[in-house]
Amino acid sequence: MSTDHEAQPAEAVQPLSLGDALELAVRLHRAGKLDDAEKLYGYIIAAAPDYADALHFMGVLVHMRGRSDEALGLIRRSVALNASVPDWYNNLGNVLLETGQVDEAADAYAQANALAPERPDVANNLGVLRRQQNRLPEAEAFYRRAIALDPGYADAFTNLGRLLTGQERHEEALIAYCEALVVNPRFVKARHALGMAYQMLGRLDQATQVYRDWLAEEPGHPEALHHLAACTGEAVPERAPDAYVEAVFDDFANSFDAKLAMLDYRAPALVGDVVAQCMGEPRRELDVLDAGCGTGLCGPLLAPFARRLEGIDLSERMLGKAQQREVYDALVKAELTAFLVQAPTAYDLIVSADTLCYFGELRPVCEAAARSLRPAGVLIFTLEASSGEDAQDFRLHPHGRYSHREDYLRRVLAGAGLSLEAMQQAQLRMENARPVEGWVVSCKKTPVHSSSAQHGTEVEKMSHA
Repeated sequence: MSTDHEAQPAEAVQPLSLGDALELAVRLHRAGKLDDAEKLYGYIIAAAPDYADALHFMGVLVHMRGRSDEALGLIRRSVALNASVPDWYNNLGNVLLETGQVDEAADAYAQANALAPERPDVANNLGVLRRQQNRLPEAEAFYRRAIALDPGYADAFTNLGRLLTGQERHEEALIAYCEALVVNPRFVKARHALGMAYQMLGRLDQATQVYRDWLAEEPGHPEALHHLAACTGEAVPERAPDAYVEAVFDDFANSFDAKLAMLDYRAPALVGDVVAQCMGEPRRELDVLDAGCGTGLCGPLLAPFARRLEGIDLSERMLGKAQQREVYDALVKAELTAFLVQAPTAYDLIVSADTLCYFGELRPVCEAAARSLRPAGVLIFTLEASSGEDAQDFRLHPHGRYSHREDYLRRVLAGAGLSLEAMQQAQLRMENARPVEGWVVSCKKTPVHSSSAQHGTEVEKMSHA
C-alpha cells in the first residue's frame, strides 16, 4: 500500500549524445568557460577520436590558451578528416601565421580562399599575410577586397589603416580608421589606432578627443586612460596600470613572437649577451628570475646558467606560451614589485628584458630587486632612453611605454644599493620604421660592508654586425 510520502521512482537520466555534448561544449567555449569546455571536448574526443568537429574546436581553444603546437596538431587532424570546411583552413592559417610559419599559413589561406572565394575574412587574413611578407601592394588589394565584400568589416578598415600608416600615407590611414569607427563605433583596435595616428602627426588635440570620447562610452577603460595620460601629460601614472599591461599582452600573446621578429626586436639577445659577459661560463648553478618573462624569449638563453629558473608576468596568456618552451621551473602570474618584495635574497641573477619600460618611477622596483638579490647578485635589464633635451626624469610616450634619463637611472640605482657595472647603448627594436634607442644595464648588489661604491661607468656603444 503506497502513501503520498513514498519516494517515487526517479526518471532515468539520458546520457548526452556526442552531438549534444559538442553543442554544449561550443556554448561553454563561446561563453569563455574554457576549463569546462576543454574538459567536455576531451571527453568527446576520448569517446570518438576521429570526431573532426571536436578535434577542431579543441584546437581553437588550446590555441587561445597559448598551446599553439598542440593546437596545430588538433586542427591538422580535423582538416585531414574533413577537407571541405573553409573555416578550418582559415583557422589553421591564423595559428600558423601567429606562430611565424608564414609559408604554411599562405597554403592554408589559399585552400580557404579556393573553397570560399567570396569570404571577406579570408581576404582580410590574406592581407595580413601579405603585409607580413612585405608584399604591400598585394596586402592593400586584399584589404580593399575584404571591404568591398563586406563594407561593414571594421577589422579590414583598421588593418588597411595600419598598412597605410606604415607607408606614411597618413591622411588615407585616418580615413580608414574613421570608416572602421563609423561601422563599429566601439571597435577598440580602431580607437587605439586612430588616437596613435593623430599623436604621430602631432595633432594632440584630436588624439585627446579620441581618448575622451572612448572614456565617455567606456568609463575607466585602462587602455584609453593610459594613452590619454600619455597624450596630455596629465595624471601620468608612476607605472603602467596592471589592468592595462594584462589586457595588452593577453591580446598580443599568440602573435607576440612573430610580430616582434618583424620589428627586429633585439632585447632578449642583447640581455643574453650581457648575461654571458657578466656571469662567465654557464654552469647551471644560479637561481635566476626572468622578470617580465612574456612568452619566454629569454628562457633558453638563461637556462644554461640556472640551477632554478623562474618566470613572472602579468599576462596569463604570455605565461602559457612561456610554459611551452619547457625551460622554466616555475611560472608565476604577479605584479613584479610586489613579487620581489616577498622574495628576499632569493636570486643570484634577475633579468628583465623590455619590462621596466612599463615603469616610470623606478625606485620601488629597483629597491625591491636589490632586496631579492643575494650578496653580489646581478640585475640586468633594458630601458628606453630619453632624448638629451628631455628635462623630466621619465616620460610616458604615446606608444604606452616610458623612457628615462640617464642621470635619473644612476641616482635610482645608487639609492637602491646597486652598483652600476655598465650601460651599453643599443637599438632595442624598430617602431614606425624608426629605431628605438635604449640601454642594456648591468648592476650588482652593493656589499653591505662597503663604505662607498662606484656607481657609474662611461656609457659604451654596443656595436652590431
